[in-house]
Amino acid sequence: MKYLCLVYLSKEKWSACPDAVCFEAAKGLQASGHLLAAEPLHPVETATTLRVRNGQLSMTDGPFAETKEQLAGFYLLEAKDLNDAIRLATKIPPVQYGSIEVRPVRELDVAGFQSFTPELSS
Repeated sequence: MKYLCLVYLSKEKWSACPDAVCFEAAKGLQASGHLLAAEPLHPVETATTLRVRNGQLSMTDGPFAETKEQLAGFYLLEAKDLNDAIRLATKIPPVQYGSIEVRPVRELDVAGFQSFTPELSS
């Protein structure tokens, strides 16, 4: 089963974990066959939030909601169950500086639909 691990950090801790440390942890998760994808995000100030209401688009600079911790990146893991996903998430270095939300990924309930996974170019 797939689990999305959302990494949240406060503005003060945004750069507390060096990229090289996260990269090495990702390599370990990849070598064990658990890592499907991982990417850091730019700070929340670079976000644009979109809403469409009654056919009208509105755009807002910044995040949807103000919070102390902001979404800093994600890891998409393959795990046998929630306990396994939690065990794997404890190996993600930013957990020492912020929090990691572990959420199961659900399949779309559409007859004949196959999950869309774009091919990555080498």
